[in-house]
Amino acid sequence: MDKIKILWADDEIDLLKPQILFLTGKGYDVVTVTNGYDAVEEIQNDINIDVVFLDESMPGMTGLETLSKIKEYNTGLPVVMITKNEAEHVMEEAIGSQIADYLIKPVNPNQILLTLKKIIDNKRLVREKASSDYRLEFRQISMQMNMGLNEEEWIEIYKKIIGWEIKLDESKTTEMSVILAMQKSEANTEFSKFVSKKYAGWIKDNNLTMSHNLMRNKVFPILKTEVPTIMLLLDNLRYDQWKVIEPIISELYRVEEEDSFFSILPTATQYSRNAIFAGMLPSEIEKKYPQFWLNDHEEGGKNMNEHEFLKELIKRNIRKEIKSDYLKITSINQSKPLVDNVLNYLNNDFTVIVYNFIDMLSHARTEMEVLKELAGDETAYRSLTKSWFLHSPLWSALQRLAEKDVQLIITTDHGTIRVKQPSKVIGDRETTTNLRYKVGRNLQYDKRDVLEFKDPQAVGLPRPNVSSTFIFAKEDTFFLYPNNYNHFNNYYKNTFQHGGISLEEMICPIIRLRSKKN
Repeated sequence: MDKIKILWADDEIDLLKPQILFLTGKGYDVVTVTNGYDAVEEIQNDINIDVVFLDESMPGMTGLETLSKIKEYNTGLPVVMITKNEAEHVMEEAIGSQIADYLIKPVNPNQILLTLKKIIDNKRLVREKASSDYRLEFRQISMQMNMGLNEEEWIEIYKKIIGWEIKLDESKTTEMSVILAMQKSEANTEFSKFVSKKYAGWIKDNNLTMSHNLMRNKVFPILKTEVPTIMLLLDNLRYDQWKVIEPIISELYRVEEEDSFFSILPTATQYSRNAIFAGMLPSEIEKKYPQFWLNDHEEGGKNMNEHEFLKELIKRNIRKEIKSDYLKITSINQSKPLVDNVLNYLNNDFTVIVYNFIDMLSHARTEMEVLKELAGDETAYRSLTKSWFLHSPLWSALQRLAEKDVQLIITTDHGTIRVKQPSKVIGDRETTTNLRYKVGRNLQYDKRDVLEFKDPQAVGLPRPNVSSTFIFAKEDTFFLYPNNYNHFNNYYKNTFQHGGISLEEMICPIIRLRSKKN
């Protein structure tokens, strides 16, 4: 490590020789001056200064005045204010000027060393600790995956992996992030095998909370008579995206329960979200509401009747009459009035707001080169989601809601995965164009890459034709036709897609919160 260079400005610098000798012995390079003018001049002439120790009570130019001049010249240079003055206004002014730390005289050498560690070595120490802790966790996760996990254990493994992704993001631990990405890929391989074995049983037994029984199992039982409930469904919200916006929301809302459910296949809006609000599997929706259901190859909007589905679902599951409403936001223009009108929804017992921005973001990222650059990987995608949320009309609306006593449910219909491995599929003209699932007749594909259902109705899916087959991409595979294969491979590789089998697409968050006003 290169020597850390410290500039120490104090009019009584001779009295600080023990501290300076201590730092020199620890390998630090210490330059001393006795007034603010010399301190500013030194900083202007020496670009190698890493940190400044600044006495607040110096004759001539005070410490606070010197601090201001330093920040004018180099806003990012860490400054530690050292003073005998414990007056609150002095502390507040120093902190407001973005000092790195504040020490009260007399200072002992260990105090100074700790401050330096916090300022200079903080990132390195955090990185080393994160790497060390993940190495231990890596072995535990690998052992668990080899022991044969159940549904709840897979949810916990996924949450652990996401937790480490976010920790390693924050600590900038590149080497460990590469290892974690490999472990996540291995987890998705094993999870795809697990789903392939279990999925038909999940649908038949109906014991696992999935899209079609989410409202009955997780939402209706927690509706309260004394407080209005707002259910916010963010299309395409992955668990990692929830975790990066959670600290923002937690400023005003208290998380009372964080839970998960499994999206049905295909993990696509047409299927999963209709199933949520109808409380039925797609094949049941097609049978009960033939006027509303459209198969993939048929023209028309596929999610145009969620409001009707929800009204009927409430009637079937809630014995007493409740006042409810449904709002779907699919554009910026629709989102702006939400801020003004959101308090009106407190007159309802239960309101559902479907917000489509994250879905639009994922599709726009596929189409727009600029967004591909901004959200090139999971870390950037999380960052973009956080930035959007913080400046969105939705957050403004939630801030207004938080002024009242309200129960908030945040959930989604499915997630997305960054696809990397192409797999060829051959089908007829009516075969769907989705990159993560296909439904069609006489499909030809590599069976190693897919979960296939030749009898779709056995897993709650409609059968557009007698010989229709559904196939679902496993892990990070995406389907391509042989025509213009290389062009579309380059176009879609590393984009975020949904419809298939992965931890990111299938394990969905559902969070119950309460405004802190209650």
